[in-house]
Amino acid sequence: MKRIIIASLLLVGLKVNAQQDLVKYVKPIIGTQKMGHTFPGATVPFGAVQLSPETDTLSYEFNGKYNGDVYKYCAGYKYEDKNIVGFSHTHFSGTGHSDLGDFLIMPTQGKLQLNPGTSNDTKSGYRSAYSHANEIVEAGYYKVKLDDDNITAELTATTRVGMHQYTFPKSYDSHIILDLMAGIYNYDDKNVWTYVRVVNDTLVTGYRQTNGWARTRTVYFAMTFSKPFKSYGQKNYDEDQVYSGFWRKFDQNKNFPEIAGKRIRMYFDFKTDEQEKVKIKFALSPVSQANAVENMKAEAPGWDFNKVKQQAQSDWNKELNKIKIDASADDKTNFYTAMYHAFINPTTYTDVNGEYKGLDQNVHNADGFTNYTTFSLWDTYRALHPFFNIMQPSRNNDVVKSMMAHYEQSALKMLPIWSHYANDNWCMSGYHSVSVLADAIIKGVYDGDAAKALEACITTANHRNYEGIGDYIDLGYIPAERSGTSVSNTLEYAYDDWCIAQIAKKLGKQGIYEKFLKRSGNWVNNFDKSIGFMRPKMADGTFKKDFDAMSTHAQGFIEGNTWNYSFFVPHDPNGMIAEMGGKKKVGLRLDSLFSMHLPDKFFADTEDITRDGIIGGYVHGNEPAHHVAYLYNWIDQPWKTQQRVRMILKMQYKATPDGLGGNDDCGQMSAWYMFSSLGFYPVSPGSDEYSLGSPSIKSAQLTLENGKTFTVETLNQSDKNVFVLKVLLNGQPVTKYTIRHVDIMNGGKLTFFMTAKPKNK
Repeated sequence: MKRIIIASLLLVGLKVNAQQDLVKYVKPIIGTQKMGHTFPGATVPFGAVQLSPETDTLSYEFNGKYNGDVYKYCAGYKYEDKNIVGFSHTHFSGTGHSDLGDFLIMPTQGKLQLNPGTSNDTKSGYRSAYSHANEIVEAGYYKVKLDDDNITAELTATTRVGMHQYTFPKSYDSHIILDLMAGIYNYDDKNVWTYVRVVNDTLVTGYRQTNGWARTRTVYFAMTFSKPFKSYGQKNYDEDQVYSGFWRKFDQNKNFPEIAGKRIRMYFDFKTDEQEKVKIKFALSPVSQANAVENMKAEAPGWDFNKVKQQAQSDWNKELNKIKIDASADDKTNFYTAMYHAFINPTTYTDVNGEYKGLDQNVHNADGFTNYTTFSLWDTYRALHPFFNIMQPSRNNDVVKSMMAHYEQSALKMLPIWSHYANDNWCMSGYHSVSVLADAIIKGVYDGDAAKALEACITTANHRNYEGIGDYIDLGYIPAERSGTSVSNTLEYAYDDWCIAQIAKKLGKQGIYEKFLKRSGNWVNNFDKSIGFMRPKMADGTFKKDFDAMSTHAQGFIEGNTWNYSFFVPHDPNGMIAEMGGKKKVGLRLDSLFSMHLPDKFFADTEDITRDGIIGGYVHGNEPAHHVAYLYNWIDQPWKTQQRVRMILKMQYKATPDGLGGNDDCGQMSAWYMFSSLGFYPVSPGSDEYSLGSPSIKSAQLTLENGKTFTVETLNQSDKNVFVLKVLLNGQPVTKYTIRHVDIMNGGKLTFFMTAKPKNK
């Protein structure tokens, strides 16, 4: 009997730990409408390929100026659109600026059309009308019916290969179009050069080089078909090219195996039977055509589309099962979709043989690590990388090694600011790689040379000719007349300097610690006590006279105003509270932030902030204030942190296409959701502490890489019971509104006792 009881208990334990089907809760369509800027197509965790539909072809410029409408297409797909142009292989997830959209493929039948046509007349080109009713969007899989040509398109992926499956009607004139001109944030001169080699009647290889957000970006490909094409051809739109050599001796437009130019579209012709499936495998490489072929052979050797799809979804399930939650259906959808979005970026930037192209444009070998790219650091340092340090520490270790490789290959000897595809696009402010490095070093995640990492951080922080750093070092702030983002840059540099100080302290470098700790106090130089706000300061030491605290334009801030940025001192909340006049005044200021009404003029000069992403004056749809709700903990009003956090979770995240109040920004919005749903948040990455909030889940089990389990449970949980009566960590009271990183990594249980009434002090 005793043995039977023990066996039964073991079976129960195995059932609890068994892998669940969590893919069913992932809805990649969330965030594709309005401001989310996510894409619905197929990718695998941290994959190099993001195979997804494009729904229009807007140019970055219109009449020689920036075309504001292109902002809606940062991910290539807009839920509101009624037609699809094609399916391309590279996308950013949730960004507020863009690039990529490489190698667009579109199946058609009937009369060959190589022009994409217009959105109001799909018959004018190769695009097609479609309906969401005939669209299936899952993790690792996308399916849609292209109504104009009665073709069903299906997409899936491996890490480096996109796989297409097109079900055609009976036709003697079926076509696969490969548009090598298409791109996101596109313009006429973006393509620098394109090369295509038709190896045989099923294999095509080549590359294209673009000059966009990434100034010098080359992507190689290998494309193979499941059946031979009967003919092929191309149209070269370089009609104004002055010199084309003596290639004119050939007719290059039809069945010619070597194509080169800036503006090329190709087509491949097939005869298809009714319901015949034509499949394509499309592999990418940052290094060479040969590596693209090798990537394809290694990851997708056969033609079983369903097998590739099942593997992609199995890969997602493996990642999603690292956290098992008990929550409402909508909360499960929001949580696992957030986890999915968080695990799209950074993206793999290493071929299967370990090679990648470095920032110096030379080929390198990633020795002992996977090289990654797509670092949207102004966003992701806040919560995404701290989340990785809990749930993806080995991967984040490789991310830091990738950043160090970037530094070594940089002609400027700087860590990445916002980098992708062996380029730094220098977007946004701060040098937040140092935050990622500091957080990984402080939390014991980085196993590389920490002293060398510190050196890279210091060198980056002392790069005097980069965006006001020289003035910042000399004056302790950046003069307003020399920079349009003088205040936000100063505040973010100050935080980054504090991160450097934390690394130095851990390594016993006292002199460096003291120097950068002092620099981290520079935020105070932009605080005007007379008005209680951060304010631009002139070179002569006086504050800017014409100042509008509500405006986001020409006031010294990037993507925000002083109401949000005045709270951006994450490394020294107590110092900030003292400068602002004490806890009572800060409490009133925070209350005003969450309850005020913003006038329409607030939105006039920014495309990154809309009413969808705000609560009062608090801008959750943009990152600078993501820590602000947790600041009530520092003024002895934790019940307000609890109330605000639960309100934000409900108002800013919904299980609908328009369910994100702002750009997901490579997973930052999603990481905020997961942390806050679990009940804690990293207010100041580089610290080993997390600030407590109000979890929305009933329970969560975090399976850690070290083999231990950390459990969060809530007692008396409900939508009304948003306040926390008490918190226990492994049965012992938590009294400081914080837990430490080691508390999580050692495993154990965090228990929240929930109530409908705030526990006022």
